[in-house]
Amino acid sequence: MIYKKSRKYIPENLEIKWENLEPIFKELVERPINSVVELEQWLRDRSELEAALEEDFAWRYIRMTCDTASEELLQKFQYFATEIEPNIAPYSNELNKKLVGSDYAGELHEEKFFIYLRGVKKALELFREENIPIMTEIQVEQQKYQSITGSMAVNIDGKEFTLEQASVRLKDTDRSKRQEAWEKITLRRLQDKDQLNSLFDHLRSLRHQVALNAGFENFRDYMFQALGRFDYTPQDCYAFHEAIQKSVVPILHEQAEKRKNALGLERLEPWDMDVDVSGKAALKPFKTGSELIEKSIQCFTNISHYLGERLEIMKENSLFDVESRKGKAPGGYNYPLAETGAPFIFMNSANTFRDLTTMIHEGGHAVHTFLTADLELNDFKHCPSEVAELASMSMELISMDNWDVYFDNEEDLKRAKRDQLFDVLKTLPWVAVVDQYQHWIYTNPDHTDDQRTEAWLQIFESFGANFAGWDTHHEAEANLWQKQLHIFEVPFYYIEYGMAQLGAIAVWKNYKENPEKGLEQYLDALKLGYTKTIKEIYETAGIKFDFSAGYVKELTEFVKSEMDKL
Repeated sequence: MIYKKSRKYIPENLEIKWENLEPIFKELVERPINSVVELEQWLRDRSELEAALEEDFAWRYIRMTCDTASEELLQKFQYFATEIEPNIAPYSNELNKKLVGSDYAGELHEEKFFIYLRGVKKALELFREENIPIMTEIQVEQQKYQSITGSMAVNIDGKEFTLEQASVRLKDTDRSKRQEAWEKITLRRLQDKDQLNSLFDHLRSLRHQVALNAGFENFRDYMFQALGRFDYTPQDCYAFHEAIQKSVVPILHEQAEKRKNALGLERLEPWDMDVDVSGKAALKPFKTGSELIEKSIQCFTNISHYLGERLEIMKENSLFDVESRKGKAPGGYNYPLAETGAPFIFMNSANTFRDLTTMIHEGGHAVHTFLTADLELNDFKHCPSEVAELASMSMELISMDNWDVYFDNEEDLKRAKRDQLFDVLKTLPWVAVVDQYQHWIYTNPDHTDDQRTEAWLQIFESFGANFAGWDTHHEAEANLWQKQLHIFEVPFYYIEYGMAQLGAIAVWKNYKENPEKGLEQYLDALKLGYTKTIKEIYETAGIKFDFSAGYVKELTEFVKSEMDKL
């Protein structure tokens, strides 16, 4: 078993209620600091408190997403969001001021604390008292997305399926079955489109107000600062979108033509995009959630004993919930438990190949959680997404040579690798679409629903519209954005997937050339947490933090050449 680290400052049995927390925050605010040694101890004490709060919040979120139908679990989550977080915010600001204003802040080891202090100064710059209640409302409102989508189910052949389970039929070799599944899933999503539109309108206006209060023209510009994007600008994002349009979209158009010809179709419909063109049944890498966990432990062990042991520890401590069921929130995540030093993996397995890659992806995040568990301050573990997603996406590619644990048949293994590499390329335009759409939404804050739809269609179609025909599915196409939970719950957290995907290709290229060195560089980069700049972390991994047109072209052509070998 694993246990939370023993506490040195806050009580071991501290009940997370504001009346118990306030005296601790007051002590930190009022404590005299008379040397750099005392300042470092103060930082460690603050870190211990923040880790305890993070883990408490983590479990509230995990339990709520595992059972969205439970009113009790929702209330426990909302208690933290409405009664604890708003009270913490002004104290956190005071603690930041105390740190930056300390006579001894200049004596802190510059290299060790540079990234942390940079973030603290930015938080001070952005803090506004009047945003606290708005942030609380946003936190509560955006969880409604989980409740709405978590209750979606469809009936096929007299049986009820979650949308994740029903989507397995999109891989069926019988085209009529694929069409039936796609139409039922789409109709079910469209039933709630107005409710989701209304929810999003409300979130958009709240977010815009936060930005105005903080002195920004729009929420996009505010979020670039709030997310700590010190290493690139909105203009760099647009250049990245353009590079994907030029280098990746033509390859995917070519692949779509091959798909159309292989399936003997006049045109590709949205339900023709996931079926295997070989005419073979969908890949079945495992039968049950527990088998998926066991096989993934073996896969990770075959790369390195250390990696396999991390997943084994999680299994022994019941830190997985992988099966899809009604009432469970959609999607998947790896949630770090700040005090325990381990993570929880949540996903919605429907026994598909995609579930295999989701598990490997979240397993990459999990390894990252373990590697950073012993960093001195909790904030040192808060990696920007460009680094966090490098951990997960690289693992998807590094692990491929060990996928024989999921597939006995050599041809199935080749199909799986081809599908994965195709998915790597397919991810990039979707990332660009979702990111560019959010730039448009928040730099046009007064838009109407019709204008938003028009903007979505224009952007989606300029990146190939998933390379299917939408002529007779206008409403479905217009509302596709609603299935992307990031737009509702974690705005602007998406371009990182594209940047990290490029980084992951480069990590994999290194690994293929020299597995031992490639793996060592990758793990060394993850161990840094967020104690170096993104660029330095990528350099430690033996790769570049670069999304110029030339680099995008070089890496996507490498992926294409590897696909051609299969």
